[in-house]
Amino acid sequence: MPATAPLKVVTIGAGYFSRFHHDGWARMDRVNLAAVCDADRAKAEAYAREFGVPAVYTDPAEMIAAEKPDLVDIITPPATHKALIEMTAAAGIDTICQKAFCRTLDEAREAVEIARAAGILLVVHENFRFSPWFVEIRRLIDTGAFGDIFGLSFRLRPGDGQGPRAYLDRQPYFQTMDRFLIHETAIHFIDTFRYLLGEPQSVYADLRRLNPAIVGEDSGIFVMDHGGGVRALFDGNRLSDHPADNRRLTMGELFLDGSKMALWLDGYGKLFTRPFGTNDWVPHDYEWQEIGFAGDAVRATEAHIVAHILDGAPLHNSAADYIANLVIEDAIYRSSAEGRRIALDGGGDA
Repeated sequence: MPATAPLKVVTIGAGYFSRFHHDGWARMDRVNLAAVCDADRAKAEAYAREFGVPAVYTDPAEMIAAEKPDLVDIITPPATHKALIEMTAAAGIDTICQKAFCRTLDEAREAVEIARAAGILLVVHENFRFSPWFVEIRRLIDTGAFGDIFGLSFRLRPGDGQGPRAYLDRQPYFQTMDRFLIHETAIHFIDTFRYLLGEPQSVYADLRRLNPAIVGEDSGIFVMDHGGGVRALFDGNRLSDHPADNRRLTMGELFLDGSKMALWLDGYGKLFTRPFGTNDWVPHDYEWQEIGFAGDAVRATEAHIVAHILDGAPLHNSAADYIANLVIEDAIYRSSAEGRRIALDGGGDA
């Protein structure tokens, strides 16, 4: 039976980033945020108090059995994802799963098959494409404002990766991830580049670890060839920073080049355009609010999923579609390890 409003939502995970999920759900019409679950009851209770959630659990199976929700939001590290999806699938409950989605491409494919066999909706919470600046850039692309697009580049510079305590105060499991910069962070930009430029045909990458206190890579570049001479460059370094009041707002700066116009996204969420042949960047006004995470991208992602469930609106980032991002991610790691460009079929298959 199709779900009806209010949609009953429960969450699993009360860590750092789940704050943005709970805040988004609490501010949303047509949603009843009914319960929060975490192995650390004190954390779950803190979020329940802050966001007005009536029930708290430490056992997700107990929560699902007791609450019988319409939708489960999994906001936990990748190592837990497959087992939790098995649980929600067995209960027949539609599910959102936080990125990084599962630990490996194979594991993600298994999770997708589990959801398919159970007939449940499984969506990856990939929120960067819902950041208002990327939505506006996509709108400008659709209007033809740039003319022929030559390419874009993004310089990731959050400045949070130096020293032995890097990441420990916010997301300590970052230190032990054997695949870090790409799997945890740059996956956002793999998805965003596909959103803005379409499917890539090949990728080349060169990755490095700069901070010896962590296990995985924290610096590197990759180039995605989108065909027709259009390329996207990701240049990431978590040890360096960029000008911004909040360096996690945009995580860095983007430049897009077109035959008619260039565009610049700065670290304050501001967009600037420069017509071809001119020298001055002109502020480009658009509406957004500095609330939640990345211009309220988490709430926008949640609202998009709710609109799909309740209204049948088109859906971004179903888990089955999201596999394309992980195929590209896997090709990036192979490219760096083998020192060569990896061909893709244009739909994310290497």
